[in-house]
Order: sequence, then C-alpha cells, then structure tokens
Amino acid sequence: MFLENKIEKERRAGWIEVISGSMFSGKTEELIRRMRRAQFAKQRVEIFKPQIDTRYSEEDVVSHDDNAIHCTPVPSSNNILLLADNVEVVGIDEAQFFDDNLPNVCNQLANSGIRVIVAGLDMDFKGQPFGPMPHLMAIAEYVTKVHAICVKTGNLANYSHRLTNNDGLVELGAIENYQPLSREAYFAALEEDKRAKDQK
Repeated sequence: MFLENKIEKERRAGWIEVISGSMFSGKTEELIRRMRRAQFAKQRVEIFKPQIDTRYSEEDVVSHDDNAIHCTPVPSSNNILLLADNVEVVGIDEAQFFDDNLPNVCNQLANSGIRVIVAGLDMDFKGQPFGPMPHLMAIAEYVTKVHAICVKTGNLANYSHRLTNNDGLVELGAIENYQPLSREAYFAALEEDKRAKDQK
C-alpha cells in the first residue's frame, strides 16, 4: 500500500517549464511542439493565451511560421486556474502579457500535479525584463532560452527592436513592427533611434 501511494504521488508530481527569448526566436513553435507531443501521448492538455493577443487568431496559438494549436483566450491568470480542470498538461503562450499573479497560478498548477509549459518574451523592446517572465524563470524547474538570428549581423539575436514610434509597453505585431537583433546591433539601433528623435 505504501509503495502504491509513493508511485501515485511521484506520477502526479508537476513542474514548470519556461521557454523564453526574443521575437522570432521560435518560442511559440517550441510550445506547440511540446503540447502536440503531449496530445500524441494521449495526455489531457489545455492551452491558454492572453485575450489581448488576436494577431493571427482569436482561438488558436499561432507561431510566426503559421503552425497553430487550439487554445482558450483568458482575460487574467486567475481564469487559468478556473479552466484548467482535469488536465495533465497546461500550456501558456505570450506569458509576458499576463498579470503578476501568473507565477502563483503556475505554482498552484504544478503543486497539484500538472506539467506547466510557459512561453514568453524575456525582455521588452527597451531591453528590460518583461512582466512576470523573470519570476517564472526563477521558479521553473526547466528554462529553455531560444534565439532568433540578427537581421543586421547574422549572429544570435537576443533583443526585440521595435520599428515603430510607439512608446507603449504593449504593441502587438510581427515583422513589420519588430526585428530581432544581437546585442551589438540592438544598442547601435538604440543610438540611431535617439539621434533621429533629437533631429526632429
């Protein structure tokens, strides 16, 4: 009886995985890949994204390469707890847009025996840690940092450079709004942007 309980407890142990990186680094692609593998293994899965993310689809998580998987858009992280009923794997995309309670929600899910896979931008367009992502990366058992390729140097890109003049923290967009840049190219681009503003 004790052995059976021990095996059951181990089987139900949950954990948190975080996939982070810049725009165009393949975060969502990797999230979709992991969720599809779980579906193939006949596990019960549920995928969530913030309600504000309607770029490609309102009810799908869609990568920049047009891979898609069905999801549930939610207005806040607390809704995830309410809707993640009787599941074994929870996927969360665009985590940086969620409120600061998301790490607590992910902890509760993991503590209840659920595998939680979270994908999001680790830095905003100003190069600052983005939303709840730093906290999530700190509490996760597994962190995968993926990289795009810098459009200026061909090196690994770690930064998302905004091409528009919008200074708001949240601006949904794709290749027309952002470009992935290496450290060297990103800080050179910031200097260029500053000079352009000063000349106006």
